[in-house]
Amino acid sequence: MLTCEICGEDIMLEEDMRTHLLLSHLENDMHCPLCPLSGVSYDELCFHISSAHPEKQRGAQDPDRFSSTLGCCSAGTDTGVTGSKKPQTPQSSAGEAAPTGASRVTRDLVRPKYNSTPDSEGSSTGEAASVTRSPKTRQEAVRHCDEDKDGVKSEHRGAKQKRLSSPGKEKLFPCPMCALVCSSCFILQEHVELHLQEQRSAEGSTLEACSPAMASPSASRLSGEERFECPMCAVVCSDSFCLQEHVELHLDHGAAVNSAGSPGSDLKLARQLQQEEEQRRRLEEAQQERQEFKKLQRQFGLDGSGGYSRQMERTMERAVSRGLMAPAEFHCKRAEMMESLALGVDDGRTRTQGVVRALYEYYQTECKNSVHVWLSADTDHYCSSAGDKGWGCGYRNIQMLLSSLHTIDAYAPLLKEKEVPSIPRVQSMIEEAWKAGLDPHGASHFNQRLQGTQAWIGATEIYTLLTFQGISARIIDFHKPTGPGDTHPRLFEWVKQYFQSGRSGRLPPRLIRTSLPPLYLQHQGHSRSIVGLEQKKNGSLCLLLLDPGTSASDTRKLLSRDTVSPAVRHVRKFSGSLKHKQYQVVAVHGVMSAEEKQISILNSRTLCAERIP
Repeated sequence: MLTCEICGEDIMLEEDMRTHLLLSHLENDMHCPLCPLSGVSYDELCFHISSAHPEKQRGAQDPDRFSSTLGCCSAGTDTGVTGSKKPQTPQSSAGEAAPTGASRVTRDLVRPKYNSTPDSEGSSTGEAASVTRSPKTRQEAVRHCDEDKDGVKSEHRGAKQKRLSSPGKEKLFPCPMCALVCSSCFILQEHVELHLQEQRSAEGSTLEACSPAMASPSASRLSGEERFECPMCAVVCSDSFCLQEHVELHLDHGAAVNSAGSPGSDLKLARQLQQEEEQRRRLEEAQQERQEFKKLQRQFGLDGSGGYSRQMERTMERAVSRGLMAPAEFHCKRAEMMESLALGVDDGRTRTQGVVRALYEYYQTECKNSVHVWLSADTDHYCSSAGDKGWGCGYRNIQMLLSSLHTIDAYAPLLKEKEVPSIPRVQSMIEEAWKAGLDPHGASHFNQRLQGTQAWIGATEIYTLLTFQGISARIIDFHKPTGPGDTHPRLFEWVKQYFQSGRSGRLPPRLIRTSLPPLYLQHQGHSRSIVGLEQKKNGSLCLLLLDPGTSASDTRKLLSRDTVSPAVRHVRKFSGSLKHKQYQVVAVHGVMSAEEKQISILNSRTLCAERIP
């Protein structure tokens, strides 16, 4: 409970106390009726008239006339003045001086002024006159009120004690339109008139009657001054400092409302921060996925950097720029390449013929520690060239397999190309198989296009091409190691059974040259062709592999008796040399009829491999 030190009224809240001080105890903005003096208190105005206008002293000492004169003088303000008697005494006229902290402001405020009841000698009587005054801000009004309080404290001490001793004798007048309680009916009347004036305002703005910061400025007082309009309400201030303090009140009030009136603001902020974090994380993940996808596209030749012919041209251009190739030779080789690509036939620059026959002769005369050796049908070796280096191993293994099928009477009639096709031609053949309905999932992976790209191919593309030619094939998936040290002994056993197929139960000879085509062997990142199997006396098995990564010059060493022995060591691969996690084998095992081909095309929609184990 708070008690007003001037009038002794008990008030519950601090904000209500401030409102009470502003409306009940601030000095009024009085005007001299005889000269332009304004902005002074009632006592100061009395002292001014008695000292500056002695010829009017008689009229000024008449309380009724003086009050009516003051009422007429201040009637030009927005709120009006209610006159009352206030006799002038020597103490009030000459003893009181203007407060040093008084300041001029432009916003109007209705404030009653009370006089103390005659308790002792020298005190004055009468009801206070309600006049207008406009403090700059609520805080400055309170400070001004504190300064005025010291001057009138002795004057109201008696009234305060009387009110404290007998609070029930004072009659209070509550406002019917707000929570304000007035101690005088005249003050209540002026206060209600403010409410009615706000309702009749042409601008339609709603102003708080109990807050001086929201009152409209006096038109007569601001008529000759520069005006500063509030950007947040209809208040007009006379200077920039007053406007600044007024706007700060708006901001302070808004901050208080947001903090006190919105208890979920912290939760909203936390949710907003969480959403921003989630969005930033999704953007980072999407960017990382795009980078990984581009990396995979470059790795598998799907980044649009050009195909076989473009890579060959760039390689020859670099050779010319380095002085390794003459310009005339460049144009000659380029013309030959374009001619072979137009025909769809491999130019044979990377081919080595007679490799299997050379291995057969080697095992006949040498390597006596082998118990059994199985060899496939004749197969030519194709190595990578400048046009497909880094991505053409799958195409080169297809060329090796097709070169062997051309030598087998059962498969040669089914091949559309009578000679081994070039890499661009192999790409177009696989695209034709896709258009026929084979392996739709693989076609979508490559976006239905291989020509003009450096795309890697694997076991499924080999199967698709053979099925499209009417050749029956199967894919065997050795999806995990089956031996110690991540080895695949089941793979070696399966290859042995493949080369032993069709043989009788009697003991086979030491060296067997079969009519079976080679096997396509695929693992992560590379592929090779199995053209034979060697079994040692200790029972260990060894695969004979032709690698597209081996240069033509190294492969041709197999054809010479002087260099065949060291060259064979690069062909042999024991179990400890094959330690990849997964291997796939494509094996040719017959010819399909037209009905079987259609069934294979339908089944390729869900292409499945035989898993071992």
